[in-house]
Amino acid sequence: MKPTTIVLAEDHAMVRAGIRLMIERIPDVQIVAEAKDGSEAVELVRKHRPDILIADIAMPQLNGIDAALRIGRELPQVRTIILSMYSTEEHVYQALKAGVAGYLLKQSAPSELEIAINAVAQGRTYLSPPITQHVVAQYRDGAGEAEHPLSRLTSRQREVLQLLAEGFTTKEVARALKLSSKTAENHRARIMERLGIHDLPGLVRFAIRNGLAASE
Repeated sequence: MKPTTIVLAEDHAMVRAGIRLMIERIPDVQIVAEAKDGSEAVELVRKHRPDILIADIAMPQLNGIDAALRIGRELPQVRTIILSMYSTEEHVYQALKAGVAGYLLKQSAPSELEIAINAVAQGRTYLSPPITQHVVAQYRDGAGEAEHPLSRLTSRQREVLQLLAEGFTTKEVARALKLSSKTAENHRARIMERLGIHDLPGLVRFAIRNGLAASE
């Protein structure tokens, strides 16, 4: 029987090691690569073509949700499970909108990780029980989309916002995303316009509040 292959993406080394130990105890499951940020996760998924990507939601350079969105467009056969401390409507909504197959809260019991992996490997969707069916139904129907500020931004604008929040200058953002400096500046201006935030500290606070950047 062919094992379920996994790329694991988590920026904290000790947390990643703990998750790896839990996954290694699951029968017929194999970790083929590990990533420390979202950009590396995308590259490793392209290289290894795993069955599942398991990704933290808040990672440097590219968060787990936007990594899942990019992978879904390029390699729709790869399914993503998001690991998150966040159970807020904004985070769950954005994850489901990005097409993730699983959303697992980090405070879940280790046995739940095995349940989630097996469910997703069999083509099902898995969501931690605290995420209620009523809320999930609203997200899938697109209800309340306008209430979520992140929905005002394109995936590229979210990537730009994350890098700005992590301390990248506009020129560094342009280099990281292979854009011209003018295009990066235009993205920054449009982000501020769409969010109604007109200073960098405000953008940083927004990114942290919405899980695009870590507060540490």
